Amino acid sequence: MSAVTIYLGRLLGLYLVAISGGMLANRRRTLATLDEMAQSGPWMLFSGMVATAAGLAVVLGHQVWSGGALPVVVTLVGWAALLKGVTLLLVPAASIAAAYKAIGFERFFPVWMVAVLAAGLWVTTVAFLA
Repeated sequence: MSAVTIYLGRLLGLYLVAISGGMLANRRRTLATLDEMAQSGPWMLFSGMVATAAGLAVVLGHQVWSGGALPVVVTLVGWAALLKGVTLLLVPAASIAAAYKAIGFERFFPVWMVAVLAAGLWVTTVAFLA
C-alpha cells in the first residue's frame, strides 16, 4: 500500500471520526446550523468551493482502484467530495435544503452519523495498521 494511501486514509478517517463525533455530541446545534446553512446561498457556495477543492485534491492525487479496500475507499471518498462540491455549486440552496428533508436527514440523524462514525473508525484503523 502506498504512503499516499496510508496518509489520506489516516487524514480522512480521523476527519470523519472527529466530525461525526462532534455532530453527535451537539445534535441540536448541528441540526440548527445545517438547516440554516442549507437555506443560505452564500454558505452553500462556500461549502461547494471547499468540498470541490478537497475532492479535487484527492481525485488528482489518488486514483487507485485496486490493491485492497482502503485504496478504493480513499478514491471513492475523493470522488464523493468532488461530486458533492460540484452539486453544491450548481444546485440552488433551496433545492439542497429540500433534498436533505426528503432523505429524512433530521429524523435519521443518529443513524447517518453513526454510519459515518463507523466508516471513519474503519478507515482510521486500517490506515494506522497498514
